Amino acid sequence: MMKSTHEITNPPKWTRAIAWLTNPRGLNNDKKLRNAVNGKVVLITGASFGIGEATAQRMAAMGAIVVLVARSADKLEQVATAIRATGGKAFTYTIDLSKPEEAKKLAEDVLRDHGHVDVLINNAGRSIRRSIALSVDRFHDFERTMAINYLGPVQLVLSLLPSMQARKKGHIINISTWGVRMPPGARWAAYQASKGAFDTWLRSVALEIKADGITTTSIYPAIVYTRMSAPTPGMHSLPGMTTEDAAHVIELAVVEKPFEITPPWLHSWQIASVILPTPMRKSMEWVFKFTKDSEASSRSVK
Repeated sequence: MMKSTHEITNPPKWTRAIAWLTNPRGLNNDKKLRNAVNGKVVLITGASFGIGEATAQRMAAMGAIVVLVARSADKLEQVATAIRATGGKAFTYTIDLSKPEEAKKLAEDVLRDHGHVDVLINNAGRSIRRSIALSVDRFHDFERTMAINYLGPVQLVLSLLPSMQARKKGHIINISTWGVRMPPGARWAAYQASKGAFDTWLRSVALEIKADGITTTSIYPAIVYTRMSAPTPGMHSLPGMTTEDAAHVIELAVVEKPFEITPPWLHSWQIASVILPTPMRKSMEWVFKFTKDSEASSRSVK
């Protein structure tokens, strides 16, 4: 895989040594991935940085026709140019996914240009970690996160579904977060609510479209070292995945098409949260008490 431009920090070596215990398992198999995506149209939202960029590089290297979607036209074209330079096929579409009308037009344009979409990877997102005390005059935070994390992706899926149903095939992959499978955490109200909304929506829709030959995979990563996670204090001192690691998890989703991919500890924690709800809630309160809002969150409300 070519070196991407999304790495923003080098995590401590000890965290990388144990990250495989705390994050979803991936796949790194050229033959299997090439068999799955060679000549296939793979649409990736949020493709200009981070997980989306790394995934686009990986898919294109294995013969996929990658459709790159993001707001930043210049950066998106840089990613496409790098892919084309190594013989890959990449096409760019600059849109604001937080505007449902643009998501609908994107689907129309892609279907016009490429005929169909084999794999849709819903990766674009907006993260906000801010206490409610700093949010009382920022209703737009909740509007924006719902728009990009929920409403835009819903419209994109709705616009692509008829084509997939007509072909009796298609795979939809959603990059969710482990937090939506756990009790809510302090300061994450806007983010968890919006990510949880689309996660629940897609898992519900999956039950209906399976009969049409359309599969879905929900991925629940723990920590991924990206520019989106960078503002959270201490995040890069915890065991996590690089964006290349995350791309290999998506590779597993594309090849094996499981219903979900989770960290190995997630189900045990879910059970614990049901059996021991009070201690779990108290621990969340303790975390809130002894942590602070990030400097970025505090600056933006001044």
